[in-house]
Amino acid sequence: MNKPIGHLFLVAMVMFGVLLGGTSYWTVVRADELNNDKPSLNRRALVRSLKVRRGTIRAADGSVIARSVKGRGDLYRRTYPLGSLFGHPIGYSFAGVDQSGFEASQNAALMGERNALQTTFDQLIGRDPDGDDIVTTLDPAAQRLALDGLAQAGGKGGAAVALDPRTGAVKVMASYPSFDPNTVRDAGTYARLSTDEQRRPLVNRAVQFGYAPGSTFKVVTSSAGIDSGVIEPTSTLNGDSGQVFSGPPLANDYGEDFGQIDLQTALAKSVNTAFAGLGVKIGKPTMQKYMERFGFGKKPELDYPRDAMSASVIRPSPPGHPVPATSRFVDLGRVSIGQGGLEATPLQMALVAAAVGNGGELMRPHLTDRIVDRDGRTVDRTKAERQETVMSASSAATVRDMMVAVVQRGTGTKAQIPGVTVAGKTGTAETEQSDTINNVWFIGFAPADNPRVAVAVTVQGVVGFGGDFAAPIAQTLMQELLKAS
Repeated sequence: MNKPIGHLFLVAMVMFGVLLGGTSYWTVVRADELNNDKPSLNRRALVRSLKVRRGTIRAADGSVIARSVKGRGDLYRRTYPLGSLFGHPIGYSFAGVDQSGFEASQNAALMGERNALQTTFDQLIGRDPDGDDIVTTLDPAAQRLALDGLAQAGGKGGAAVALDPRTGAVKVMASYPSFDPNTVRDAGTYARLSTDEQRRPLVNRAVQFGYAPGSTFKVVTSSAGIDSGVIEPTSTLNGDSGQVFSGPPLANDYGEDFGQIDLQTALAKSVNTAFAGLGVKIGKPTMQKYMERFGFGKKPELDYPRDAMSASVIRPSPPGHPVPATSRFVDLGRVSIGQGGLEATPLQMALVAAAVGNGGELMRPHLTDRIVDRDGRTVDRTKAERQETVMSASSAATVRDMMVAVVQRGTGTKAQIPGVTVAGKTGTAETEQSDTINNVWFIGFAPADNPRVAVAVTVQGVVGFGGDFAAPIAQTLMQELLKAS
């Protein structure tokens, strides 16, 4: 081979290598990313989303939450028969607009994209592409009660989460104000909803933008103190108002002094200074360890878009960005009572209640129950999976008994259910608006000795306490879900 031909051969080989590498990169390495790119950015995805029957999404009772209907030109359009009931957890999927929520996280299954071999086989036998159906864990009756309760509470917003602590199956994910996904296909309506800074109806308050959990966090503090051996339920703490831990003196509600008070009574009466002192006694490294076990500091392990969920974190001022509990900027006394820059989502606080109720075992939360193909065969089923062992079973039982006392004779009496023992904790966090306008909470589970439901409810911007606004909503949800289970 002469020299010019050799050079030409070498150039041809290099060009062939570049072509092979480029096509392999885009068709193999980044294939999933391109296929699942936003329809507005991917014309191929846009056409496919219109010509493929997207799978039906159903509630746990079989009712249809989302379905695709064939219209003009054999193109499909997405409809949501239950309207705003599941607007936040399920989201929407419209060509040319976008996807959100469960529709986005389960896009591959809903479009029938299982694997390349199955796709090739379908093409060979002439089978039209068709999406798989998904049955969720969501309960329509309880979801409706949650939204109604949040609307009637009179706050600026709120959220409720209910799940089965034994399996992690999410039964309720309600955010108020809600929205009807059927209206989002209209670009003008979508623009109005997305720019409404006052109501923010597209924000899923159950998993986004955490709020100070107030005294519900005392369950975490109690768990850390008991499981680490720092304190016993009968041990006493100083419950006097006006103690200094870091920064200004810390007060109890109405400035009440309790003197030396045992831990169980301190939780039942939600004594701030007692728990701030306990937090300082536990120490920052141990508190950090137990917060991580409960799931704080990272996004929930839920089958939901990662970019649509917030981690529950400590964000003190300064520095204004998330820091661990071990940071020198953290006022551990105030964090131990659910303030001091602590931010938690309702899902996170529901997981706190669930872990205590489930004997210290935190189960991974999920919205998907099973995936069913076009022939009615179950191709995938979500199994209960342990996420973390938070504490020993004996420690969890001790905290459970303390939470029962809260509902029986403490601040959570409005969560009582006739004939059922309920464990819970109320929470009230002041807002920047005024000293009297609060974000209020309740977390709990029932039946206390063998829980089948765990809940977290928050109502934003009300004058009052968690026991007045959030506990009754939680009671209604637990009662409904226990009836259904």
